[in-house]
Amino acid sequence: MSTGDLTLSSLGLDVDPVMDASVSATLAAVEEALRVHVASADPLVTEAARHLADAGGKRLRPILVALSAQFGDPTRPEIIDAANVVELTHLATLYHDDVMDEAPVRRGTPSANARWGNSVAILVGDYLFAHAAELAAKLGTEAVHLQAQTFSRLVHGQIAETVGPRGSDPIEHYLQVIADKTGSLIATAARFGGLYSGARPEVVEALAGYGEIIGLVFQLSDDLLDIASESVQSGKTPGTDLREGVPTLPVLYALAGDDADPAAVRLRELLSTGPITDDVLHTEALTLLRESAAMKQARETVRGYAEEARARLAPLPDGEAKRAMESLCDYIADRTN
Repeated sequence: MSTGDLTLSSLGLDVDPVMDASVSATLAAVEEALRVHVASADPLVTEAARHLADAGGKRLRPILVALSAQFGDPTRPEIIDAANVVELTHLATLYHDDVMDEAPVRRGTPSANARWGNSVAILVGDYLFAHAAELAAKLGTEAVHLQAQTFSRLVHGQIAETVGPRGSDPIEHYLQVIADKTGSLIATAARFGGLYSGARPEVVEALAGYGEIIGLVFQLSDDLLDIASESVQSGKTPGTDLREGVPTLPVLYALAGDDADPAAVRLRELLSTGPITDDVLHTEALTLLRESAAMKQARETVRGYAEEARARLAPLPDGEAKRAMESLCDYIADRTN
């Protein structure tokens, strides 16, 4: 679903219809502007740059900008540019991630690197970063500074993921990686919405804190969906992370456990081998992981972060926007049940 037809109520959130219409109008304008910003004088660049934008996606970052703007004046034109800064930055990271991961598919369609090769995919990602920087400059020096800080965290997160824990606790390392790779940009989205709507400084800071934690909830719930879902609800075939040897939180909890239960022992044996490519072993591991204490612990962790995100909203004025953000905590966390 694109932002052109997205409403908060369509996600199952209990929100005021008037505010829902306001957010939806903002998101539609963001989508229209996004199509302009990915265009280029070169038809190949335009086609490749529009590739993932046209494939859709959850658009969580523009949603956070639009929803946070409700704490100020959501009709300010800067809101549209701010949302495009974060979405263009996000899209750019996807092009680069797919090259690094050698991913053949993204959002149900062939990845840019699979279609045009690694060099074109990397350069298109660079092009989108450049457009994001140009829009940030239009917003002013504070936006440029914030985007640069966010980009630095994104890169540090990617490097940390690439090189691994290097002697640090694997669970702490994993949580820091997703804080940098996902939480940082979602925090900036929430901050931008408050900042460029003219919200009070203490409101802007509370929104950024909320965004950081809800970003963790979002990524963790996506990782759990990869295990728990019987369909492609997570945007990829269930168990993809297991097949590729990606150590997500339930896997890390399982490996760190010392339960002598035969099922837990067998699960640790399977997970300790790295990528599980054999179909029979993959099915066994996925079944064991779904029923494991590690999966339950991971769900409790997600719920804990969702409650922390809710607590970050305490300084915000009561009203429909705050209630919608509280509802978003439940919506994201409950996807894994």
